[in-house]
Amino acid sequence: MSLKMTAEEIAGYLAEVFPQVDGQFTIEELGEMRVRVRLHVDEAHLRPGGTVSGPSVFALADVSVYIAILGMIGLEGMTVTTNCSIDFMRKPASNTDLIAECRLLKLGRVLAVGEVLIFSDGGEHPVARASLTYSIPPKD
Repeated sequence: MSLKMTAEEIAGYLAEVFPQVDGQFTIEELGEMRVRVRLHVDEAHLRPGGTVSGPSVFALADVSVYIAILGMIGLEGMTVTTNCSIDFMRKPASNTDLIAECRLLKLGRVLAVGEVLIFSDGGEHPVARASLTYSIPPKD
């Protein structure tokens, strides 16, 4: 399989359809069955104590798998999350962007499964690991 969309096309689509998160994520690298995405951490992503909130970590994992799938299958806006499991392994560095390294483990006709490792920018060890399953709308 080869890519059906570029990082620029996906970024434009996300900005149009999800304006509420426009500018929060950058697609740093998009390849076959994989993507690297940056979350630009700011005050809105922090919880008391200065660490990045769980919902922000989930959003990064979720959007990373979504981007990887769109890159492979093209524009299928109704591709949706059906399951997610996250292990929070260590506290992210304070006031530091998060980087998601995502790879698709399975890309079928109706389901996709992705795995995401999330790092503090410049960090050696992951701060979280997520596994997500997506439903892909059937072709008519």
